[in-house]
Amino acid sequence: MNNLIEIRWHGRGGQGAKTASLLLADAAFNTGKYIQGFPEYGPERMGAPITAYNRISNEPITVHSNIYYPDYVVVVDDTLLDSVDVTAGLKPDGAIVVNSTLDNETLKGKLKNYSGAIYKIDARKISLETLGKYFPNTPMLAAIVKVSNIMTEEEFMKDMVGSFKHKFAKKPDVIDGNMKALEIALKEVEKIN
Repeated sequence: MNNLIEIRWHGRGGQGAKTASLLLADAAFNTGKYIQGFPEYGPERMGAPITAYNRISNEPITVHSNIYYPDYVVVVDDTLLDSVDVTAGLKPDGAIVVNSTLDNETLKGKLKNYSGAIYKIDARKISLETLGKYFPNTPMLAAIVKVSNIMTEEEFMKDMVGSFKHKFAKKPDVIDGNMKALEIALKEVEKIN
């Protein structure tokens, strides 16, 4: 892992991008890393575009600002590709992970010819199969862990069991579905270029 990895999340209010960024920060912290996980607040409302951020490092993090040149970008909703420049500042040696069912050429075209690695995953299908509802953040969380190698899959899955037990203490019936969503997403995220 590089000394400092920066991730920018793009989603819509209610899709869990902020929650996923915070869960990633917690998981990285629990593996001994220094972390930051924070949203960028604006006039948030259900369905409005939102941005969240992560910084993860093996050393103390001294910068405290938004992330303008991320190593990785996570796009939770591919409809944002038409209205938000999700590749702005994205390093060419980084990667973008998009929740999409678009064919590969269409997806590449919407990414303004970004030359770095592009990954996609169908988070809708995974969440509907495992949770019975559309919660794209859980599969997207696993996808970025797989693509970025922030931690091993084993460390990630072990930590997420504890996180979900805490988060869903009053709804333990959803823990297994969320764990299954993570497991499937780790296998199904695919590089398209």
